[in-house]
Amino acid sequence: MESASQNIYIEVRGATGGDEAKMWANDLLRMYQRYAVKKNWKTAWIDDQTLRVSGLGVFDELKNESGVHRVQRIPSTERHGRIHTSTATIVVLPEIKETDVQINPADIEVQFFHSSSQGGQNVQKVSTAVRLIHKPTGLVTTSQRERFQEQNRRIAMDLLRAKLWERQEEEKLRTIAGYRSLIGRGLRAEKIRTYNFPQSRVTDHRVGKSWGNLEAIVDGDLGKITERTKLLN
Repeated sequence: MESASQNIYIEVRGATGGDEAKMWANDLLRMYQRYAVKKNWKTAWIDDQTLRVSGLGVFDELKNESGVHRVQRIPSTERHGRIHTSTATIVVLPEIKETDVQINPADIEVQFFHSSSQGGQNVQKVSTAVRLIHKPTGLVTTSQRERFQEQNRRIAMDLLRAKLWERQEEEKLRTIAGYRSLIGRGLRAEKIRTYNFPQSRVTDHRVGKSWGNLEAIVDGDLGKITERTKLLN
């Protein structure tokens, strides 16, 4: 499967820690984007919290990044030099075929709004960004980076399909005794990794291993970590 071209969505949200958690979430998204560049993968921003990555073996390599990523550092807004602990939640979702997860159009509420990523006068004339609300589950997806409504609608639908698939997988984990998820990743509530800036160290709690040179890792040098975590499958 690693040799196949794959598409994934990386969604990162700040959790515990207020504004610092939001900044940490942005740092993590940039980390994955820079790693994708090193791997010659293609990236596209779906919205401010979601990155689409396409390339050979991308899901196989990054599927175990899902979970809670904790950071320990002195925030840029900290006046007294105190170390803060914040977290961000990462979800890695594979792109799912329409035949694998079918969505009833009647279950979808479609909203259009002005894209925050576009400038100029066009943003006042046409609401190109799309928000989809899946009424049975309450799941919401958005896409605002494309220039046309239909493109954004298609992307938002693909992301919704991936989220519905993830929900089905987690339901299996809750309801079937001894079931082990086929995607081989930790649940999003699991704290999987700590990034300790004062000690320039990253620790993955699942494999029980730490790496130094934290700045380089956050700058996209993830290969040594992903190679180890792929063994979790």
